[in-house]
Amino acid sequence: MKQEQAWKLKYKQPAAVWEEALPLGNGHMGAMVFGGTAEERFQLNEDTLWSGFPRDTNNYEALRYLKKARELVAAGNYTGAEQLVNSRMLGVNCQAYMPLGDLLLKQPDAESCAEYSRELDLDSGVSTVSFRTEAGRYTRESLISAPDGVMVVRLSSEAGSGLDLELSLSSPLKHTVKQQGAASLVLEGRCPTHIADNYHRDHPYAIQYEDGLGIAFALHMQVIATGGSLEAADGRLIISGADQVQLILAAATDYEQVKSRTAHLKSSSGAGPAGLLSPGESCEQRLAAAAAVPYEVLKQRHTADHQALFRRLELDLGWSEAAELPTDERLAAYKDGGEDPALEALLFQYGRYLLIGSSRPGSQAANLQGIWNEHVTPPWNSNYTTNINTQMNYWLAEVGNLSELHGPLMDLISELSETGARTAAVHYGARGWTAHHNVDLWRSSVPSGGDASWAFWPMGGVWLSRHLWEHYAYNPDPAFLQETAYPLMKGAALFALDWLVEGPDGLLVTSPSTSPENRFVTAEGEPCSVSMGSAMDMSLIRELFGHCLEAAQLLDTDKAFRQQLEQTLPRLAPLVITADGRVQEWFEDFPEAEPGHRHVSHLYGLYPGEMINEQDTPELVEASRRTLEKRIASGGGHTGWSCAWLINLYARLRDGEAAHSFVRTLLTRSAYPNLFDAHPPFQIDGNFGAAAGIAEMLLQSHLGELRLLPALPAAWKDGRISGIRARGGYELELVWQDHALVSASITASRDGECRIVYARGLKIQLPDGSLAAADQPLQVKSGEVYRVTVNEG
Repeated sequence: MKQEQAWKLKYKQPAAVWEEALPLGNGHMGAMVFGGTAEERFQLNEDTLWSGFPRDTNNYEALRYLKKARELVAAGNYTGAEQLVNSRMLGVNCQAYMPLGDLLLKQPDAESCAEYSRELDLDSGVSTVSFRTEAGRYTRESLISAPDGVMVVRLSSEAGSGLDLELSLSSPLKHTVKQQGAASLVLEGRCPTHIADNYHRDHPYAIQYEDGLGIAFALHMQVIATGGSLEAADGRLIISGADQVQLILAAATDYEQVKSRTAHLKSSSGAGPAGLLSPGESCEQRLAAAAAVPYEVLKQRHTADHQALFRRLELDLGWSEAAELPTDERLAAYKDGGEDPALEALLFQYGRYLLIGSSRPGSQAANLQGIWNEHVTPPWNSNYTTNINTQMNYWLAEVGNLSELHGPLMDLISELSETGARTAAVHYGARGWTAHHNVDLWRSSVPSGGDASWAFWPMGGVWLSRHLWEHYAYNPDPAFLQETAYPLMKGAALFALDWLVEGPDGLLVTSPSTSPENRFVTAEGEPCSVSMGSAMDMSLIRELFGHCLEAAQLLDTDKAFRQQLEQTLPRLAPLVITADGRVQEWFEDFPEAEPGHRHVSHLYGLYPGEMINEQDTPELVEASRRTLEKRIASGGGHTGWSCAWLINLYARLRDGEAAHSFVRTLLTRSAYPNLFDAHPPFQIDGNFGAAAGIAEMLLQSHLGELRLLPALPAAWKDGRISGIRARGGYELELVWQDHALVSASITASRDGECRIVYARGLKIQLPDGSLAAADQPLQVKSGEVYRVTVNEG
């Protein structure tokens, strides 16, 4: 008998390590709940808590070496060009995302317990820990509310006067803790101003603090106890004999004040900008409001807000008995070869849950770890890595019916265009704006330190601009296109126009050029990363120019600019197929230094781009397939996010079995017990990328058509998805049985033309009950629903 899917992660023991704890978040504040009994830890984050402060990190010497670097590339002296770039044209590393601190809870009488359970309900956004001692059952519920801007923990006991607790706050950053009033603790601190240039957390980082600089932060906790007594001792709160306890926490930083002061809004007295609350004032205001509301009301408001997002999309890939197991045991059974399509559906919905928790309107964009990080020196600074990882974080947003959660990335792009305009001018003498492979809270747009293979890649802004167009494609709003997307896209295109140079045979190429983080082997046998016109560079620029042309035509603007793009496009160096039938990654068919490299940047045009497709470039489709085969045979796809990219690429190749094999690979090889993605270490991009890939297997809309079930694997025999979204402003429900479509419903959000494609003939029923011609584009009206079935005749 088929059972209802429960969107829960559940366990029979507390988390022993951070990667077993369970995440809560509202975009601004995050928590990892460990679920301990006698000692509980809530590890906390705040989205604007970063090291550093606004400063000019541009390299004012870089431009004088650009001409020489290009001459070396043109002469074929690639190692010489790389050495020049490394010594003269790089910059400094980004700053790091910081942990806020911990809420620590001790319950001495819970050392020995039974009937333990720990779970995270993705549907409600509530974490629950329950256990029994000799005194009775204890329950803890935790949530982080977006409507109220606070974290709430409720502790209850079956036994009257059964709660004896010790509460404290701590932080790995410089801080103080004090009591405020009879039932509150206040933690105040300041971030480091600098984290040394190194990416690996095991390295002995130099962490620097400077007086008066660095972000200031506050964490406030208020206790509401029913019954019993409450006293303070040595920065702790001691609760004895309570019937029920509610903890309300709020966190804030002075990031907005720092930004405003940087914009010369600081008053002559040195006071902060008018109208902005201090971190402490912000916390106090939210705590006071939340404390005046009963817990059940706070929980209801949180749940309603969360479910308004989470319940937009439903997915059923089939049920299995393994769904009854605790998640860690279920994952172990899956790794042993068990079939569990419901676990794959859980992975999809977990991706949506994590985006809801780490990216909300007005928050910072989801970083390398979303919003969850316990390290002062996190891997890769937990920053925004814009040569794929940041973009992958948002592949899910539109198709997963979470469009407004894409907004923080739009905000990041807008702010980055301002710093990036300065970098474009200073580093390259170019118009428009640029970004490289790493970005932080301060919107660093310069090359990082290190090596050209990763640091010298000024295409970050070009790739990010795709997300502006994608948001418009899913939500065709002329105002957004005119006021937000097009100006930013145009700025990135202006930089690209100035960055192009004439290469061999009069073709336009980028120079110097890298293919993110990869290296080739020169004729002299040396590994090198710098040449000209990499496949990814040219694919990104060709795509951006096309999007700008379409946008300018829709807006009927910028005729001269359109003409420049039209004249430039035919001169761009095209993608090339190698002698052995693969897509060529660099301008020349160099030997690969690492044939199994994790990045497959030269296949950008297959996914997330769409220039490589069966309609227009069938030969490149086959070349992409061969490229993947060789890359994977050589060890590619070995990181979590890289494996997630393979799911999407094979979905675009309409190879459901290969795509599904990498869903299995990701869960088998790259999932922690809490289903966080393992690079390793933890990176959240693999969670988002895998969810996007599952959606891409079920629906594709990138070629001006709705292609139904394009890469359905044998493992998903029967299923249903509703609420999935498509470009053009459509929302769909798909039902299938025995690997074949049974029905589909398509709801249009605007008037337009829609083409529906499936492997078999279709019947399309109009809202009035009549049938439309299935071989012709469907004329749709906003708000109407169109029914699709398979034509059995």
